Amino acid sequence: MVDFKDTPEQAAWRAEVQRFVDQHLPPALREDARYAGSLGGLHRGTLTTDQRRELTAKWRRAVLDRGWIAPAWPKEYGGADMSPIQQFILREVFSESQAPSVGVPDVGSTILVHGSDELKKRYLPGLVEGKEQWCQGYSEPSSGSDLASIQTRAIRDGDDFVINGQKIWTSGAATADMMFALVRTDPDAPKHRGITYLLLDMKSPGISVRPLGQMTGARQFNEVFFEDVRVPVRNAVGEINRGWYVGATHLDFERSSIGLAVGFKHRMQNLLDLVKAERDATSGRTTLGRSSATRAALAERAIEADVARNFSNRIITLQNRGVIPNYEASVQKLFSSELHQRLSNTAVKALGLYGGLYDEDDPRAPDRAVWATYYLATVSETIGAGTSEIQRNVIATRGLGLPRG
Repeated sequence: MVDFKDTPEQAAWRAEVQRFVDQHLPPALREDARYAGSLGGLHRGTLTTDQRRELTAKWRRAVLDRGWIAPAWPKEYGGADMSPIQQFILREVFSESQAPSVGVPDVGSTILVHGSDELKKRYLPGLVEGKEQWCQGYSEPSSGSDLASIQTRAIRDGDDFVINGQKIWTSGAATADMMFALVRTDPDAPKHRGITYLLLDMKSPGISVRPLGQMTGARQFNEVFFEDVRVPVRNAVGEINRGWYVGATHLDFERSSIGLAVGFKHRMQNLLDLVKAERDATSGRTTLGRSSATRAALAERAIEADVARNFSNRIITLQNRGVIPNYEASVQKLFSSELHQRLSNTAVKALGLYGGLYDEDDPRAPDRAVWATYYLATVSETIGAGTSEIQRNVIATRGLGLPRG
C-alpha cells in the first residue's frame, strides 16, 4: 500500500520547508532552472557561470545554516537526524520550487556507515561544507556493467597501497579534489571479492586526467590514469578485500528519486507551454503539435511523468516503514531512464524541424536549444548507473524470483 496524503505533522513540515524556500531561494535561479539543469554537462541558462555559482553558493549557505545539507545524517556530523519521510518532503519541496540540487555525495553516507572514526572526522565535515569536490572511480575500459571484473591494481607496500591502472567515464574528475574508487587488492580471489574501496587524493603524484568529448559538446567525462600512485592503507573504507559490499552501500534515502520525478513534471509542463505558445502569426492557431500522433505522444509522456512520481512514492513508503528498497529502485531507474529518452524524442518531434537546432544563440531554436541538447544528453541514460539490461535482470531475479539463465 502506498501513502499519498500527508499526515498533519507532515503537512506542517512541508509548509515550513516551503516558507524557507520562499524566503531564501533567489528568484533568478528559478528562472535559470528552466534552461540550465543537468543536460549532458551543459548549461543553457539565463545566468552566466559566475552568476549561477554565486547565487547557488548563497542558496547552499542558507540550507547549510539550517542543517539541511545532509538531512538524514546524525547532528554530530552536520546532519539533522531527519526521518526518511521528512527528507523526502524536503527534497520534494526543493525540486518543485526548482531549487539547485545541494547535498552530499553518496560517498559521505558510505563513510558514515563503514568508515573509521579517523575517516569520518577527516572527510564528513568537508562534505557537508562542500569544500571538496568528489568523483567516482568505478568503470574501466573493460569493466562497465560487469563492474566486478575491474583490473586496476592496488598492491600493499607497508602503510600504503601502490595503484596502477585506469578508470573511465569519470564525471568531474578534471576538477575533483578527491575520488572514491574500487580497486583490486587480491587478484587471486573470486571477482566479487578481493576488491577494496579507497579514498584517493586527486593531487597525488602519478594521477593524470584526460577529458573526453561528448556529443553534447561538453567535456564532463574523463579518463583517469594511475601510475605508481601511493594511497595510505588507512584510506580504505571498511574491510580490505570486502570493498564490493562497501561500494554497494547506499544510505542516501533519495533512492526514491523524487527530484527526478518532479523534474519530469517540470520538463513536461515546459514543453506543453512552449507548444501552446507557438502560434501562427496570421491565423493565431497553434502551429506545433497539431498532428494526432504528436498530441497522443504528449499525453502519454504526461501520464508517464505521473507514473514516475508514483514509483517515488512507493519507494519512500517502503523506506518509511524500515524496508530497504531493492528491485523497486531498479524499477524506478529503468522506467525513468527510458522515460528521459521518450520525452526528449517526443519534444524534438513536437517542435518540428527547428526542434533539432543546437545553437542556443540561434533565434529560431526553441527554448535556447534546450530540447536538442536534452535529446543528445539522454542517449546515455540507459547505460550509465547500470544499463537497462542490468536493471531488468535485477527485477527478474530479485523482484519476480525468476531463475538466472
